[in-house]
Amino acid sequence: MPGLAGLRAWIVTDGKAGDENQCLGLAECLGLDAELRRIPASGPFGWFAPWGPTDPRQGPRRPGGALHGPLPDLVIASGRRAVPYLRACRRLGVGFTAFLKDPRTGAGTADFIWVPEHDSLRGSNALCTITSPHRVSAARLDAARAAPDPRLAPLAGQRVAVLLGGDSRHLRFSEDVIARLLAQLRQLTTMSCSLMVTASRRTPERLREPARRLAAETGGYFWDGTGENPYLAMLALAEAIVVTSDSVNMVSEAVATGAPVLLCEIEGTPPRHRAMYAALARAGALVHFDGRLTDLRYTPIDATPVIAQALADAYIARRRGRD
Repeated sequence: MPGLAGLRAWIVTDGKAGDENQCLGLAECLGLDAELRRIPASGPFGWFAPWGPTDPRQGPRRPGGALHGPLPDLVIASGRRAVPYLRACRRLGVGFTAFLKDPRTGAGTADFIWVPEHDSLRGSNALCTITSPHRVSAARLDAARAAPDPRLAPLAGQRVAVLLGGDSRHLRFSEDVIARLLAQLRQLTTMSCSLMVTASRRTPERLREPARRLAAETGGYFWDGTGENPYLAMLALAEAIVVTSDSVNMVSEAVATGAPVLLCEIEGTPPRHRAMYAALARAGALVHFDGRLTDLRYTPIDATPVIAQALADAYIARRRGRD
């Protein structure tokens, strides 16, 4: 982005993969020289976030602390535990701050805020988009297609990526949901489809192991955690993508490919997530999975460049205001 490439940035999160990947995707799109600054994910200071203080052990005078060292040009943060640290960065003199998702402390928490459209926060400094920022850029997808992963390229028939999430505080993968999903995936394999399956750290073993066996029995591929993660390669080569409804990040990454997205709905999916999926269905990118492929045609949906451009504009406008 004009004016931001090469600027130093801190990415402040508690290490949660979803939050961190959103920040990294935005930093990469902007061309920033970004450094991860992880804060504690547990302990009493986290309990009082987003309103409480920072952990003194993470302060600017503590070598190795999250706030130690020369201040960056800007900070990008995400997650409620990061909010006190973002406030501290502003007090220390960082010239521009950005926060991804609702900080729960109002639009004045940062100079720039991104929130998904299905959240309620609004403000003159807040940008809303249907999907979230991520690292699955068009350039990275093109590169993965140009040099197909040798573990996936030989798969026969139509390659279907299967992105399995897992239990969360909002929902749980019931036995009925797991049985239905496995039966629907097996149905796909009877239609000349090869499954490319990846599971998350949250995927329950009662889903992970049967999915692994299904892929092995039917000539598909299951990533068992060894070797380089083929997640991007799966998305790049997929002619359709099955994804569970527990993760808006995985759905956002899936619709960035332009491949039909088949949503496996999990009981307890929050209404605000359902609103996002309904918007993507109206855009022609997503349908609910019923064990069959659907031919959806749509332009890939990727909000990351849009968010990056808005952040760059806000940064430049703030710098000009100070000059």
